[in-house]
Amino acid sequence: MLRTRFTEMFGVEHPIVQGGMMWVGRAELVAAVANAGGLGFITALTQPTPDDLRREIARARELTDKPFGVNVTILPSINPPPYEEYVRAIIDSGVKIVETAGSNPEPFLPAYKEAGIKVLHKCTSVRHALKAQKIGVDGVSIDGFECAGHPGEDDVPGLILIPAAARALRIPIIASGGIADARGLVAALALGADGVNMGTRFLCTQESAVHQKVKEQIVAHTERDTQLIFRTMHNTARVADNEISRKVVEIERAGGKFEDVRDLVAGARGRRVFEEGDLDAGIWSAGQVQGLIEDIPTCAELISRMVVEAEGLINSRLSGMVA
Repeated sequence: MLRTRFTEMFGVEHPIVQGGMMWVGRAELVAAVANAGGLGFITALTQPTPDDLRREIARARELTDKPFGVNVTILPSINPPPYEEYVRAIIDSGVKIVETAGSNPEPFLPAYKEAGIKVLHKCTSVRHALKAQKIGVDGVSIDGFECAGHPGEDDVPGLILIPAAARALRIPIIASGGIADARGLVAALALGADGVNMGTRFLCTQESAVHQKVKEQIVAHTERDTQLIFRTMHNTARVADNEISRKVVEIERAGGKFEDVRDLVAGARGRRVFEEGDLDAGIWSAGQVQGLIEDIPTCAELISRMVVEAEGLINSRLSGMVA
Protein backbone atom coordinates (compact mmCIF):
# COMPACT_ATOMS: atom_id res chain seq x y z
CA MET A 1 0.00 0.00 0.00
CA LEU A 2 1.20 3.50 -0.84
CA ARG A 3 0.57 5.88 2.04
CA THR A 4 1.10 9.62 1.59
CA ARG A 5 0.05 12.91 3.13
CA PHE A 6 -2.78 12.97 0.61
CA THR A 7 -4.22 9.56 1.53
CA GLU A 8 -4.01 10.46 5.22
CA MET A 9 -5.61 13.89 4.90
CA PHE A 10 -8.37 12.96 2.44
CA GLY A 11 -9.12 9.53 3.89
CA VAL A 12 -8.63 7.40 0.78
CA GLU A 13 -6.78 4.13 0.29
CA HIS A 14 -4.69 4.95 -2.78
CA PRO A 15 -3.10 8.25 -3.89
CA ILE A 16 -5.02 8.26 -7.18
CA VAL A 17 -7.61 10.87 -8.14
CA GLN A 18 -10.20 11.02 -10.90
CA GLY A 19 -10.57 14.72 -11.50
CA GLY A 20 -13.74 16.53 -12.52
CA MET A 21 -14.53 16.26 -16.25
CA MET A 22 -17.44 17.96 -17.96
CA TRP A 23 -20.07 15.46 -19.13
CA VAL A 24 -17.93 12.62 -17.69
CA GLY A 25 -17.79 13.02 -13.89
CA ARG A 26 -21.01 11.16 -13.10
CA ALA A 27 -22.07 8.89 -10.26
CA GLU A 28 -21.18 5.57 -11.92
CA LEU A 29 -17.58 6.54 -12.67
CA VAL A 30 -17.04 8.32 -9.37
CA ALA A 31 -18.41 5.40 -7.35
CA ALA A 32 -16.28 2.91 -9.30
CA VAL A 33 -13.15 4.94 -8.51
CA ALA A 34 -14.15 5.23 -4.85
CA ASN A 35 -14.88 1.52 -4.52
CA ALA A 36 -11.44 0.81 -5.97
CA GLY A 37 -9.80 2.94 -3.28
CA GLY A 38 -9.24 6.13 -5.25
CA LEU A 39 -10.89 9.54 -5.00
CA GLY A 40 -13.44 10.43 -7.65
CA PHE A 41 -15.15 13.75 -8.32
CA ILE A 42 -18.66 14.38 -9.59
CA THR A 43 -18.61 17.38 -11.95
CA ALA A 44 -21.16 19.81 -10.52
CA LEU A 45 -21.88 21.75 -13.72
CA THR A 46 -22.56 18.59 -15.72
CA GLN A 47 -25.80 18.60 -13.76
CA PRO A 48 -28.31 21.11 -15.21
CA THR A 49 -29.45 22.45 -11.83
CA PRO A 50 -28.36 22.36 -8.18
CA ASP A 51 -31.25 19.98 -7.45
CA ASP A 52 -29.96 17.66 -10.17
CA LEU A 53 -26.58 17.76 -8.43
CA ARG A 54 -28.24 16.76 -5.16
CA ARG A 55 -29.79 13.78 -6.91
CA GLU A 56 -26.48 12.81 -8.54
CA ILE A 57 -24.73 12.88 -5.16
CA ALA A 58 -27.48 10.69 -3.75
CA ARG A 59 -27.04 8.26 -6.67
CA ALA A 60 -23.32 8.03 -5.96
CA ARG A 61 -24.08 7.26 -2.31
CA GLU A 62 -26.26 4.37 -3.41
CA LEU A 63 -23.28 2.96 -5.34
CA THR A 64 -20.49 3.45 -2.77
CA ASP A 65 -19.91 4.02 0.92
CA LYS A 66 -16.38 5.29 0.29
CA PRO A 67 -15.30 8.97 0.18
CA PHE A 68 -15.88 10.94 -3.02
CA GLY A 69 -16.01 14.62 -3.88
CA VAL A 70 -17.57 17.21 -6.15
CA ASN A 71 -15.77 19.44 -8.65
CA VAL A 72 -16.83 23.08 -8.98
CA THR A 73 -15.13 24.93 -11.83
CA ILE A 74 -15.75 28.68 -11.83
CA LEU A 75 -15.19 30.35 -15.18
CA PRO A 76 -16.12 33.83 -16.44
CA SER A 77 -19.16 33.72 -18.70
CA ILE A 78 -21.91 35.96 -20.03
CA ASN A 79 -24.60 34.01 -18.19
CA PRO A 80 -22.87 32.34 -15.23
CA PRO A 81 -24.58 29.43 -13.51
CA PRO A 82 -25.81 29.95 -9.93
CA TYR A 83 -22.54 28.93 -8.29
CA GLU A 84 -23.77 29.79 -4.78
CA GLU A 85 -26.68 27.39 -5.20
CA TYR A 86 -24.41 24.58 -6.42
CA VAL A 87 -22.14 25.14 -3.42
CA ARG A 88 -25.15 25.02 -1.10
CA ALA A 89 -26.26 21.75 -2.72
CA ILE A 90 -22.82 20.27 -2.00
CA ILE A 91 -22.88 21.40 1.61
CA ASP A 92 -26.46 20.31 2.21
CA SER A 93 -25.66 16.88 0.75
CA GLY A 94 -22.91 16.29 3.29
CA VAL A 95 -20.07 15.99 0.79
CA LYS A 96 -16.74 16.41 2.57
CA ILE A 97 -14.30 16.94 -0.32
CA VAL A 98 -14.47 19.58 -3.06
CA GLU A 99 -12.21 20.13 -6.06
CA THR A 100 -12.15 23.74 -7.20
CA ALA A 101 -10.80 25.06 -10.49
CA GLY A 102 -10.86 28.14 -12.67
CA SER A 103 -11.30 31.39 -10.76
CA ASN A 104 -10.21 32.05 -7.19
CA PRO A 105 -12.28 29.87 -4.80
CA GLU A 106 -11.73 32.22 -1.85
CA PRO A 107 -15.32 33.58 -1.71
CA PHE A 108 -16.62 30.06 -1.04
CA LEU A 109 -13.92 28.84 1.35
CA PRO A 110 -15.59 30.07 4.58
CA ALA A 111 -18.74 28.09 3.77
CA TYR A 112 -16.71 25.00 2.87
CA LYS A 113 -14.62 25.26 6.04
CA GLU A 114 -17.66 25.77 8.26
CA ALA A 115 -19.11 22.57 6.81
CA GLY A 116 -15.89 20.63 7.45
CA ILE A 117 -15.14 20.26 3.74
CA LYS A 118 -11.57 19.76 2.51
CA VAL A 119 -10.70 21.70 -0.65
CA LEU A 120 -8.33 20.59 -3.40
CA HIS A 121 -7.65 23.42 -5.87
CA LYS A 122 -6.37 22.92 -9.42
CA CYS A 123 -3.44 25.14 -10.45
CA THR A 124 -1.19 25.40 -13.51
CA SER A 125 1.66 27.34 -11.91
CA VAL A 126 3.59 27.56 -8.67
CA ARG A 127 2.54 31.18 -8.13
CA HIS A 128 -1.14 30.23 -8.33
CA ALA A 129 -0.55 27.26 -6.02
CA LEU A 130 1.11 29.54 -3.46
CA LYS A 131 -1.90 31.86 -3.60
CA ALA A 132 -4.22 28.90 -3.10
CA GLN A 133 -2.18 27.78 -0.09
CA LYS A 134 -2.28 31.31 1.34
CA ILE A 135 -6.07 31.56 1.18
CA GLY A 136 -6.41 28.23 2.99
CA VAL A 137 -7.05 25.32 0.62
CA ASP A 138 -6.07 21.90 1.94
CA GLY A 139 -4.19 20.68 -1.13
CA VAL A 140 -3.49 21.54 -4.75
CA SER A 141 -3.59 19.62 -8.00
CA ILE A 142 -0.72 20.96 -10.10
CA ASP A 143 -1.39 20.59 -13.85
CA GLY A 144 1.54 20.29 -16.23
CA PHE A 145 1.51 21.41 -19.86
CA GLU A 146 0.80 17.83 -20.98
CA CYS A 147 -2.66 17.83 -19.44
CA ALA A 148 -6.03 17.86 -21.15
CA GLY A 149 -8.22 20.91 -20.77
CA HIS A 150 -6.61 24.19 -19.74
CA PRO A 151 -2.84 23.92 -19.04
CA GLY A 152 -2.36 27.65 -18.46
CA GLU A 153 -0.13 29.94 -20.47
CA ASP A 154 3.32 29.14 -19.05
CA ASP A 155 3.87 25.89 -20.98
CA VAL A 156 5.75 24.24 -18.10
CA PRO A 157 5.70 20.40 -18.22
CA GLY A 158 5.22 18.25 -15.14
CA LEU A 159 8.86 17.19 -14.89
CA ILE A 160 9.66 20.79 -13.94
CA LEU A 161 6.38 21.97 -12.44
CA ILE A 162 5.89 19.17 -9.89
CA PRO A 163 9.25 19.47 -8.10
CA ALA A 164 9.07 23.27 -8.31
CA ALA A 165 5.70 23.15 -6.55
CA ALA A 166 6.90 20.57 -4.03
CA ARG A 167 9.82 22.81 -3.14
CA ALA A 168 7.59 25.84 -2.57
CA LEU A 169 4.48 24.43 -0.88
CA ARG A 170 3.67 23.03 2.56
CA ILE A 171 0.31 21.44 1.70
CA PRO A 172 -0.18 18.13 -0.18
CA ILE A 173 0.33 18.19 -3.95
CA ILE A 174 -1.40 16.05 -6.55
CA ALA A 175 0.41 15.76 -9.88
CA SER A 176 -1.76 16.04 -12.97
CA GLY A 177 -1.06 15.75 -16.67
CA GLY A 178 0.65 12.95 -18.59
CA ILE A 179 -0.06 10.18 -16.06
CA ALA A 180 -1.74 6.91 -17.02
CA ASP A 181 0.08 4.06 -15.27
CA ALA A 182 2.37 2.98 -12.44
CA ARG A 183 5.40 4.61 -14.04
CA GLY A 184 3.71 8.00 -13.92
CA LEU A 185 2.58 7.42 -10.34
CA VAL A 186 6.07 6.47 -9.13
CA ALA A 187 7.64 9.34 -11.08
CA ALA A 188 5.22 11.85 -9.54
CA LEU A 189 5.95 10.59 -6.03
CA ALA A 190 9.68 10.79 -6.73
CA LEU A 191 9.26 14.39 -7.89
CA GLY A 192 7.63 15.33 -4.60
CA ALA A 193 3.92 14.84 -5.23
CA ASP A 194 1.64 13.12 -2.74
CA GLY A 195 -0.57 11.51 -5.38
CA VAL A 196 -1.71 11.74 -8.98
CA ASN A 197 -4.75 13.06 -10.80
CA MET A 198 -5.88 11.43 -14.06
CA GLY A 199 -8.53 12.63 -16.49
CA THR A 200 -7.96 11.11 -19.92
CA ARG A 201 -7.01 7.75 -18.39
CA PHE A 202 -10.30 7.56 -16.44
CA LEU A 203 -12.19 8.81 -19.49
CA CYS A 204 -11.03 5.58 -21.14
CA THR A 205 -12.45 3.10 -18.60
CA GLN A 206 -15.47 0.85 -18.74
CA GLU A 207 -17.46 2.88 -16.21
CA SER A 208 -16.88 6.16 -18.04
CA ALA A 209 -20.26 7.22 -19.48
CA VAL A 210 -18.94 8.23 -22.90
CA HIS A 211 -19.45 6.49 -26.21
CA GLN A 212 -17.32 3.43 -26.93
CA LYS A 213 -15.99 5.09 -30.10
CA VAL A 214 -14.41 7.84 -27.99
CA LYS A 215 -12.62 5.28 -25.82
CA GLU A 216 -11.42 3.35 -28.87
CA GLN A 217 -10.15 6.58 -30.43
CA ILE A 218 -8.13 7.37 -27.30
CA VAL A 219 -6.51 3.92 -27.50
CA ALA A 220 -5.77 4.46 -31.20
CA HIS A 221 -4.34 7.96 -30.70
CA THR A 222 -0.67 8.69 -30.05
CA GLU A 223 0.91 11.36 -27.89
CA ARG A 224 0.90 13.64 -30.96
CA ASP A 225 -2.86 13.55 -31.46
CA THR A 226 -3.88 16.69 -29.61
CA GLN A 227 -4.37 20.30 -30.63
CA LEU A 228 -3.83 23.48 -28.63
CA ILE A 229 -6.73 25.84 -29.29
CA PHE A 230 -7.37 29.38 -28.02
CA ARG A 231 -3.61 30.06 -27.95
CA THR A 232 -4.07 33.47 -29.57
CA MET A 233 -6.77 34.30 -27.03
CA HIS A 234 -4.51 33.49 -24.06
CA ASN A 235 -6.94 30.81 -22.89
CA THR A 236 -5.10 27.72 -24.14
CA ALA A 237 -6.97 24.42 -24.14
CA ARG A 238 -5.60 21.01 -25.09
CA VAL A 239 -8.15 18.91 -26.96
CA ALA A 240 -8.18 15.80 -29.12
CA ASP A 241 -7.06 16.15 -32.70
CA ASN A 242 -10.04 16.07 -35.07
CA GLU A 243 -11.56 18.03 -37.93
CA ILE A 244 -13.04 20.66 -35.63
CA SER A 245 -9.94 21.32 -33.52
CA ARG A 246 -7.80 21.59 -36.64
CA LYS A 247 -10.30 24.07 -38.11
CA VAL A 248 -10.20 26.18 -34.94
CA VAL A 249 -6.39 26.32 -35.05
CA GLU A 250 -6.52 27.28 -38.74
CA ILE A 251 -8.97 30.12 -38.07
CA GLU A 252 -6.84 31.40 -35.20
CA ARG A 253 -3.70 31.39 -37.33
CA ALA A 254 -5.54 33.44 -39.91
CA GLY A 255 -6.30 36.08 -37.29
CA GLY A 256 -9.74 34.89 -36.28
CA LYS A 257 -11.32 35.87 -32.98
CA PHE A 258 -13.51 33.92 -30.58
CA GLU A 259 -16.63 35.02 -32.45
CA ASP A 260 -15.28 33.22 -35.52
CA VAL A 261 -15.00 29.87 -33.71
CA ARG A 262 -17.82 30.19 -31.17
CA ASP A 263 -20.14 27.77 -32.97
CA LEU A 264 -17.36 25.22 -33.53
CA VAL A 265 -16.39 25.04 -29.86
CA ALA A 266 -19.89 25.11 -28.37
CA GLY A 267 -20.26 22.79 -25.39
CA ALA A 268 -23.34 21.16 -26.89
CA ARG A 269 -21.25 19.96 -29.81
CA GLY A 270 -18.64 18.45 -27.51
CA ARG A 271 -21.36 16.71 -25.58
CA ARG A 272 -22.51 15.07 -28.81
CA VAL A 273 -19.05 13.55 -29.22
CA PHE A 274 -19.30 11.84 -25.86
CA GLU A 275 -22.94 10.81 -26.13
CA GLU A 276 -23.27 9.91 -29.82
CA GLY A 277 -19.73 8.87 -30.69
CA ASP A 278 -19.45 11.34 -33.58
CA LEU A 279 -15.74 12.08 -33.16
CA ASP A 280 -15.87 15.19 -35.36
CA ALA A 281 -19.05 16.71 -33.95
CA GLY A 282 -17.12 19.13 -31.73
CA ILE A 283 -14.04 19.58 -29.60
CA TRP A 284 -13.35 17.21 -26.71
CA SER A 285 -10.62 17.30 -24.09
CA ALA A 286 -7.82 14.73 -24.19
CA GLY A 287 -4.20 14.89 -23.08
CA GLN A 288 -0.92 13.81 -24.61
CA VAL A 289 -1.14 10.79 -22.31
CA GLN A 290 -3.32 9.18 -25.00
CA GLY A 291 -0.05 7.79 -26.32
CA LEU A 292 0.31 5.66 -23.16
CA ILE A 293 -3.23 4.27 -23.08
CA GLU A 294 -3.59 0.83 -24.63
CA ASP A 295 -6.77 -0.64 -23.13
CA ILE A 296 -10.20 0.09 -21.65
CA PRO A 297 -10.14 -1.48 -18.16
CA THR A 298 -12.56 -1.18 -15.27
CA CYS A 299 -11.59 1.40 -12.68
CA ALA A 300 -10.86 -1.41 -10.24
CA GLU A 301 -8.52 -3.10 -12.72
CA LEU A 302 -6.77 0.17 -13.51
CA ILE A 303 -6.20 1.29 -9.93
CA SER A 304 -5.17 -2.16 -8.69
CA ARG A 305 -2.73 -2.54 -11.58
CA MET A 306 -1.20 0.86 -10.95
CA VAL A 307 -0.70 0.28 -7.25
CA VAL A 308 0.70 -3.25 -7.60
CA GLU A 309 3.07 -2.26 -10.40
CA ALA A 310 4.12 0.91 -8.54
CA GLU A 311 5.03 -1.12 -5.48
CA GLY A 312 7.00 -3.45 -7.72
CA LEU A 313 8.88 -0.58 -9.32
CA ILE A 314 9.76 0.90 -5.94
CA ASN A 315 10.70 -2.35 -4.22
CA SER A 316 12.41 -4.12 -7.07
CA ARG A 317 13.59 -2.06 -10.00
CA LEU A 318 14.51 1.15 -8.22
CA SER A 319 15.88 -0.36 -5.02
CA GLY A 320 17.93 -2.77 -7.15
CA MET A 321 19.74 0.19 -8.70
CA VAL A 322 21.21 1.26 -5.38
CA ALA A 323 24.72 -0.19 -5.09
